[in-house]
Amino acid sequence: MPRAIFSVSSKQGIAGFARELVRLGWEIVASGGTGQTLADAGIAFTPLERVTGHGEMLGGRVKTLHPSIHSGILARDTTEDFAELAANGIAPVSLVVCNLYPFSETIRDPDVTVEAAIEQIDIGGLTLLRAAAKNYARVTVLCDPGDYSDVLVALKTEGGTGLAQRRELAVKAFGHSRDYDAAIHAYLCESDIAEPVDSEVPEGIAIGVQRSHDLRYGENPHQAAAYYSRTKERSPLGADQLAGKQLSYNNILDVDAAWRAASSFDEPTVVIVKHLNPTGIASADSLAEAFPHALASDSKSAFGGIIAANRTVDADFVAALGSLFVEAIIAPSYAHEVVQTLQAGRKNCRVLQMARPFTGRGFEFRSVMGGLLLQRSDTGDPTATRMKTVTRRLPTDAEMESLLFAWRAVQHVKSNAIVLAQGRRTVGIGGGLPSRVDAAELAIKKASGETINAAMASDAFIPFPDSIEFAARAGVTCVIQPGGSIRDAQVIEAADQFDMAMILTGSRHFRH
Repeated sequence: MPRAIFSVSSKQGIAGFARELVRLGWEIVASGGTGQTLADAGIAFTPLERVTGHGEMLGGRVKTLHPSIHSGILARDTTEDFAELAANGIAPVSLVVCNLYPFSETIRDPDVTVEAAIEQIDIGGLTLLRAAAKNYARVTVLCDPGDYSDVLVALKTEGGTGLAQRRELAVKAFGHSRDYDAAIHAYLCESDIAEPVDSEVPEGIAIGVQRSHDLRYGENPHQAAAYYSRTKERSPLGADQLAGKQLSYNNILDVDAAWRAASSFDEPTVVIVKHLNPTGIASADSLAEAFPHALASDSKSAFGGIIAANRTVDADFVAALGSLFVEAIIAPSYAHEVVQTLQAGRKNCRVLQMARPFTGRGFEFRSVMGGLLLQRSDTGDPTATRMKTVTRRLPTDAEMESLLFAWRAVQHVKSNAIVLAQGRRTVGIGGGLPSRVDAAELAIKKASGETINAAMASDAFIPFPDSIEFAARAGVTCVIQPGGSIRDAQVIEAADQFDMAMILTGSRHFRH
């Protein structure tokens, strides 16, 4: 009679699977909670302690860790191994069904204690999975209830699982254990990956993610795509989708960019993003007041964009949207009945609620051929940054407000980036261009005459006086930029010639 070990945290489908195995002549050995589930379903099984000769110890911390269990799993399909099992009265194990304590689900509770989280670190289950997966040449391992039916089909039609199927299930089990350990590692490090001890970046990286769901396609219809998360239940970015269609690949990227930008402002702020670039950013006393200014920055490009707001979305804000076509809205919360209003008037608009602002904690990754790039997130100027006026004329108070707003906004625009601002709103944005003067020309063009007395921000140093000359002729009166060019003196001289005020920050904010 073939023997199976059952020790599962998720009881989904376990009774039905066990019942079919018993009908096929299998002996099921089950641990405490799993055994109780089988007993409640009237399914015959052998209690684990009858095999090991010991009951559970340490309040259930030790159950399956025993030679009578693991020798039966790890025995190879050889005469010598089977003879040794027989000499010790141990039956070989042909099937292990195990999934792990819900550690990731437990730590999603923001109020969970470290002690409670640690109790959800599975030891025996992980050992069962690894032992069975290691010996896939003979043993079938199951960690996903979704695979029960396929194994039953193989047992009923072929009399057993094939090597290819066992290998595939072993790979899945090792992936399950990898993700589990990665989640524990991240939690105990209080970061996505371990903080390095003697370096700004880690020596090694263990990335544990699972496919949450397939996407219709990637950036283009011919590209397959999926969203991966640290837990299968987690929605993109960890946001709750309250209404609208499923987010696309491009939507997710744009929502992420918009939310990062909105999170960097303290006042009520609206950010409109299209293809990872802000088309408009504005702050005001309310979102309803801020939105028209963000829209006016580039009303054409805003069509079909993503909107992020860093305050509660209310009815006034929804009314301010007018007839603008919007792909998605993300905000920390929504006033009563606002979601229903959006659903009624914009059935396809994705409505996302994001309780946590983007903090930039930890690291961010980008894939390249044959490897990964890692860096710490850019969350603004380093703490040691000291801004310095380098022109003869100092900026006025009104100019200073515009300069600081433009400087915050430009950090979210693709390089080369130029932002023109008036007060707490952008009036023109030029980004993603290989030439800085081209970015300045584009920003001025987008400003549509709103350049008089505007402030200009550049994400990296201005290499030639041409950008200053072009901006001055358009009516720009002040500039903020990192500095650091070998031609800084020429650029400053050009600003002085046009009676412009210029601030150097010494801090660059490239965004490729």
